[in-house]
Amino acid sequence: MKRPKVPDTTKAFEAALAAEPQVAHYCLRLFITGTTPKCARAIKNIRAICEDNLPGRYDLEVIDIYQHPEQAKPEQIVVTPTLVKKLPLPLRKMIGDLSDNERVLVGLDIVRRPLSAKPPENKHGT
Repeated sequence: MKRPKVPDTTKAFEAALAAEPQVAHYCLRLFITGTTPKCARAIKNIRAICEDNLPGRYDLEVIDIYQHPEQAKPEQIVVTPTLVKKLPLPLRKMIGDLSDNERVLVGLDIVRRPLSAKPPENKHGT
């Protein structure tokens, strides 16, 4: 019995996977402490990254924990600046001034980590 020819949908599937992060809406929260230079750089950097890579597809809420300390505890914020990606899942947190664009893009799942990239080495040998 001859099998009917099944169309190859691999390319269409791969294109859909590649396009998926582009259609997602991002909900981000940046926790800062006042107007320190590091916090100001974090605000500037994340706004630039979002405008360049997610135009019209993100909500960014900047929360000064000096003014709203009650919002830091539920998010378990212990250091600032901290960026929390609420949506799309999975939830992610990044600490620092967000100046390493490549790392931020990978952390937000905007750009996928190259398959050839090695995972970070475990310094404890386990």
